[in-house]
Amino acid sequence: MKLVKLIANLGYGSRKQVMGLFREGRITDADGEVLYSDDQVAHERIRIDGEPLDPPQGLLLALNKPTGYTCSTRDAGRLVYDLLPPRFRLRQPVLSSVGRLDRDTSGLLLFTDDGKLLHRIISRKSAIEKVYEVLLAEDLRGDEGDLFAAGTLLLDGETTPLAPAALEVLGPCHARLSLSEGRYHQVRRMFAATGNAVTGLKRVAIGRLRLDELQLAAGDWRALDASEAQRIFD
Repeated sequence: MKLVKLIANLGYGSRKQVMGLFREGRITDADGEVLYSDDQVAHERIRIDGEPLDPPQGLLLALNKPTGYTCSTRDAGRLVYDLLPPRFRLRQPVLSSVGRLDRDTSGLLLFTDDGKLLHRIISRKSAIEKVYEVLLAEDLRGDEGDLFAAGTLLLDGETTPLAPAALEVLGPCHARLSLSEGRYHQVRRMFAATGNAVTGLKRVAIGRLRLDELQLAAGDWRALDASEAQRIFD
């Protein structure tokens, strides 16, 4: 792929704008030598204003989403894409969130521009476990674990029972819930079915990929390497 197209596809500008970067000498190799649009250079050696290029197509990144941000590119208010470099919205292929966390839910959110990887993660066939920490308005009554594990819980307005989910009690109003589905507002609706309300919700793991091990502060992100990506499926 020509350098102009490569860099434009990463969101650094239109092809015309990228040609302007070449003319201004802002695109160099790792040794500081100015590059030209017809040069053949390995991706990892290209620099723009001295900074390495963003990862190529196949990017998978993790974001520690704060509350108050919406998983959308168009909604009003604060969007999760506001937490990423602006050029990430312009990448081709498109960088998409892998599933969603609602505005009032925080924690681990993945993004990728690899459509096959995205569908592999969210597919029901993959049955990848997602783990949430939950704060509740009222004390747990004691039978929630058995109810969620039974595989018979039917949410309001649905005709198919939920798959079994595992509940770990962390305190009177504090629990950890592990589930393999991703229905609309599922965690909140599960506890609503027990007569309780969720007051705080945070996703802490996807598969074996754990937010605490990534050491990301709220609002921070980073690209994942191959071994980290594999932990989603192990």
